[in-house]
Amino acid sequence: MNKDLPSTQADRPNIITTEIDAIKFYRKMDTEATVVEMIAGRYVIVEEYYSNGLQVLAELKKNLLQVYTDKSFQGQRDYRNAYREASHRLLVKIEENKIVVKKCPDIGWLEVLYPDVSEFYISFPEVQGMNSSWQWYEKGIEVKTLNLMLKPYYGTYFPTRFDHLKLFDKWLKKYEGSKENAIEIGVGSGVLSFQLIQNGFNNIFATDTNKNAIIGVAEEIKRLDYEDKLTLNHGDLFENCDVKADVVLFNPPWLLAKHKLEEGIDKAMYYEADLFPRFFEQAIEHLAPEGKVVLIFSNLAQVIDEENPHPIIEELRNHNRFRKELHLKRDVRASSRRTKRRDNRDTEKVELWVLSPKEK
Repeated sequence: MNKDLPSTQADRPNIITTEIDAIKFYRKMDTEATVVEMIAGRYVIVEEYYSNGLQVLAELKKNLLQVYTDKSFQGQRDYRNAYREASHRLLVKIEENKIVVKKCPDIGWLEVLYPDVSEFYISFPEVQGMNSSWQWYEKGIEVKTLNLMLKPYYGTYFPTRFDHLKLFDKWLKKYEGSKENAIEIGVGSGVLSFQLIQNGFNNIFATDTNKNAIIGVAEEIKRLDYEDKLTLNHGDLFENCDVKADVVLFNPPWLLAKHKLEEGIDKAMYYEADLFPRFFEQAIEHLAPEGKVVLIFSNLAQVIDEENPHPIIEELRNHNRFRKELHLKRDVRASSRRTKRRDNRDTEKVELWVLSPKEK
């Protein structure tokens, strides 16, 4: 039985349902002048063709890159923030779940996410995101470690590189402990829980703070006939969990947040400073006598800045809860064979840590 599953609408992009004071942009208008108005705070509505929106965003990027010339990590973050703020003032109109411009994509998420609204405005970048997400959902993602296709739900993290999954698969194949109960914290698109199931685990309690992740995995377990193996919970860490697990599995975000986190994918990429201390404090209470904590992580933060602390190493150094049983590493390959890295991320490695409780 799945606990506390969201019975209401999934998290979805903000929309405008009232008439607004805005510039209507047509193909032959002055794009540069329109972008200046957007940066100053005016809304712009894309008219005529979908490609007109792409034209405005290209000009916006060109304009902001002339202003934000600092190529440092912080400088590029400032540029992205400015772009996000201005670009979300570019709107398209939606009527009966369709975009009201010519030569636009057909996006199924509009019907799924907004069944209760017949007419509204939404930002052009949000439409781009939904279009990309819908294509992934329709096409599916091949996960070779699972030998199946996943259908990732809107607003849910899904893997585009698979080195960490291969590392986990390697460990699972050699694991000889009990497979009665497991807990996964941060189920995402369900990949790791599905790996547990395919490797003989009987009961998995999987949780996530992202409502869309829970909705998406609930759909997937019906499609894959895994409903009797997986219990889903919408909550923070071990909230509502009374399981004592043989394996507690956690693939946390890999970068410490230095900004205010937004819901959804932002929280799949960045973690707040108190995440790991809270996780370790709770995990020790949810282990069976011979249980293990398995963490899938990366040295990415240290690659970006070697002064960044490693939260798992910090736990082992500063607390007397766990001992390191195993630490595996694997090189991270580019997402495409055509990708040629030009930075220091060629030293990035994914990591698998296995921790056991210290004897009291």
